[in-house]
Amino acid sequence: MYRSKFRKIVYQTDKWTINIKPYFMKELKALFGNMYPDNRNYLKLRNFYRFYLIIYLLLFTSYLTFSQKNNMNEIKIGSSIPAFTLPDQNGNLFDINTVLGKKNLVIYFYPIDDSPGCTTEACSFRDQFDVFKEADAVIIGISGQSVESHKEFAEKHRLSFTLLSDEGNKIRKQFGVPSDLLGLLPGRVTYIADKTGKVIYVFNSQMQSTKHVDEALRILKELQ
Repeated sequence: MYRSKFRKIVYQTDKWTINIKPYFMKELKALFGNMYPDNRNYLKLRNFYRFYLIIYLLLFTSYLTFSQKNNMNEIKIGSSIPAFTLPDQNGNLFDINTVLGKKNLVIYFYPIDDSPGCTTEACSFRDQFDVFKEADAVIIGISGQSVESHKEFAEKHRLSFTLLSDEGNKIRKQFGVPSDLLGLLPGRVTYIADKTGKVIYVFNSQMQSTKHVDEALRILKELQ
């Protein structure tokens, strides 16, 4: 809507077709110059777009900086699962060393408790829990919500596996889990580790929540 108004002022027309025409250079000159100094609507919209552009560039720069820092510590195939301890949904401290090197591990990071995608993913892990157990695998879900939030989420959907509360996202950062939407949305990533504690597979998809379960089962079957 705002761009449409801006274009109509820049190209001096009221035709709606201006919105679908690939004009661009004059629009740039109007944005960074002072094409109509006496037109208050033009000045208002131009300043709005300048402000919007600055905010966008700041967010994009922050996202790139954050991504580069994350990539330096990113857990990849062949990496060892790092040691960490976090509270589970019952408030008990869970030390990864109690299962590391003894069980196959399915560690999945998800954005937020009880959102549609995260609920679908968690319930899919729940429904396949016995299959994972037969593969001698432990399922561990991690997100940044509180112990209370995890407990409510687990009880509401009868989740039979461990959920860890990573408030402050310390472990998410330790794994180098990438974010989505310019860093505004925590990533959804699953790590599969064998009984040596080495990562053998990583699956990253925000939208394909149930495929995290399918991929984990596929990789674990290949180990058998």
